[in-house]
Amino acid sequence: MQQVLKKLVIAGLYLGLLVSGAALPIVAVAGVAATGSVKGFTSIPDQLQKPPLPQQTVLMTADGKRLATLYYQDRIEVPITEIAQVMQDAIVSIEDSRFYKHRGFDLRGTMRAFVSNASGSSVQGGSTITQQYVKNILVASATDDSAAAAATARTPARKLREMRYALAVERTMSKKEILAGYLNIAYFGAGAYGVEAASRRYFSKSANELTLPEASLLAGLVQRPYAFDPTVHPDAAKNRRSLVLSRMADLGYITRDEADKVAKQSVTELLNPTTNANGCTTSFAPYFCDYAVHVIRSSPAFGNTLAERDAFLRKGGLTIVTTLDSVAQDAAQAAVNKVIPPDDKSQKGAAITMITPGTGSIVAMAQNRTWGISGDGKTSYNYNADRSMGGTIGMQSGSTFKAFVLAAAIEQGIPASERMFAPGMGSFLGFSNCTDGAKFPEYVARNAHLEGGIYNMRTATARSINTYFVGLEQRTGICRPAEIAEALGMQTGNGANLARVPSFTLGANEVSPMRLANAYATFAAHGLYCEPRAILDITDRDGNHLPVPPMACNQVIQRKVADGVTELLHGVIEGNLYGRTGAGMSIGRDSAGKTGTTNNSAAVWFAGYTPDLAAAVWVGDPRGGYKHPMENVTINGKHYKVVYGATLPGPIWKQSMMGALKGKPKTAFDLKLPSSITGVADSMVCPTIGPIPPTATPIAHVSYPSECTLTTDTSSETIPNPSSTP
Repeated sequence: MQQVLKKLVIAGLYLGLLVSGAALPIVAVAGVAATGSVKGFTSIPDQLQKPPLPQQTVLMTADGKRLATLYYQDRIEVPITEIAQVMQDAIVSIEDSRFYKHRGFDLRGTMRAFVSNASGSSVQGGSTITQQYVKNILVASATDDSAAAAATARTPARKLREMRYALAVERTMSKKEILAGYLNIAYFGAGAYGVEAASRRYFSKSANELTLPEASLLAGLVQRPYAFDPTVHPDAAKNRRSLVLSRMADLGYITRDEADKVAKQSVTELLNPTTNANGCTTSFAPYFCDYAVHVIRSSPAFGNTLAERDAFLRKGGLTIVTTLDSVAQDAAQAAVNKVIPPDDKSQKGAAITMITPGTGSIVAMAQNRTWGISGDGKTSYNYNADRSMGGTIGMQSGSTFKAFVLAAAIEQGIPASERMFAPGMGSFLGFSNCTDGAKFPEYVARNAHLEGGIYNMRTATARSINTYFVGLEQRTGICRPAEIAEALGMQTGNGANLARVPSFTLGANEVSPMRLANAYATFAAHGLYCEPRAILDITDRDGNHLPVPPMACNQVIQRKVADGVTELLHGVIEGNLYGRTGAGMSIGRDSAGKTGTTNNSAAVWFAGYTPDLAAAVWVGDPRGGYKHPMENVTINGKHYKVVYGATLPGPIWKQSMMGALKGKPKTAFDLKLPSSITGVADSMVCPTIGPIPPTATPIAHVSYPSECTLTTDTSSETIPNPSSTP
């Protein structure tokens, strides 16, 4: 009994302070504890700091289409003028009927709660709308679990703090402002925070359109959002609505007849629920959307730490305009799905990234998968991006890397017309390590179908002759091509530098389509490299433009070098060079590109560009290309003995490019070519090769030029003509 009396004394002192000295008539045993508690109470700041409430964030495409909605709390703040008056009346009736009369707390309700709490029965409510608003603000302001727990603890101390702040709020805000704040912060169940989100969630309409049956239903939810959720517990929701209607009638907001009439109406027939998608999973471009979110979570422009960047997203209320172009995205998605449907029995994957040269803007990112954790044709991995951005460790690039050896050769002045002998298979000697100059062991390379002969840079590029490019790489060295590739943004899928090995030119490095597309976009932009970008603009809830990573471009190779590569890659698609691998990829406008096929067709590629758009396509098996190669495989109902870069990636590239560029002006390449490309060279050179491997027997029909010499570890001699060898 003494403890109860002591609590009542403390309560009386607190309440006395709150009502400017009108203490309760209980003055028996205050004690030191009461004095200390009162001192603690008076030390509470009387100004409530109101943080921005978490709201929806909307991601948009560059051409104005909604890409996705993200939220930590599904909330759309609206002014009181955008909330139906009947909704205002309903919430006041059921939550705080004396709202327009008190100064922040209701003395009668508060005393009733204090007496009950002090007697040790149960902690009762008695909170006014202002106090509830304060409590929600304190929860939203909590920076850790302990602060959040203190803001919701069922203790008299929490109540007293709320009352202190409630008095301050009533001095600085009008009743309508407080009511709007409460209606925007309250939780209405089913994931809906605030009355606008709740109105859309349950009725698919805005809060300013709410009717009496709808408003009374919503008003009843805030006390116990799950228990009264009409989509889960319609009977309980109906009973609760009847109580709201009765209170509205008691207070004169509606007539008793109106209350009785509405109370009889079905709750389930009233509902028109809408589930508001949250996140990238339901976006029409989920993998790009996920990439864009990764960009924000990794960029210092949005916070110095990951925690700060996550808080930036959780706060929400943002409109994020991305670089995605819906026309290009639709074209790319249609192409990958057409060539290899997501549910194809082969389980082969396809991915394409499209980037605009000179800006780095990613305009499309598609793959033949549906976003999902499990199931056929589903994945949450982005095949287009590096592992750090939600992607994979990359896929071997095949002959698409020959473009970087071309760049090094042009830079060093090696004539494009200079002829070089390329055996169908050969052991190549003399490669040096880029770190200490140590020699690599002999490297064996072979051509598709063991084709050999004499080629210049144009014909070898058009026909993708492996041994020619290994020989060319001997002349440039393996260091400079790798340096150029890295200057154009290439790195391995796990973020490492490229391996400097003799097989570099044939695509030993595992890379992502996004980086390869951007590297080729650099050739299209005459050597101007621009970092890939996904975010164009961000505005906050007040319409203020926030800093975003700027377009970052730098001239990384000479224009004449980039233009020389373009001229040679142009001959892969266009022109009349016999056997060019991209002959079927013409899109009716200036274009350049390169096929890529790894050993055993573990991964196949096509990368190419016009002056206005670049794209890279990968096709392979996400389960592991070498375990599941594309040889003797049936894809989309068609059997393939071997899949090459021009077989499936090429058509995806062609369809995507034509769709993305449809209706746009045809732009011609504006090339400034070096003399090594335009000049004429009659000389013939040979790579440094060792003895022809025994497996080269099938190419006995190829005559080796007498000008070439055979280099071994100990001697040099003329290569015998295999046709005369026993």
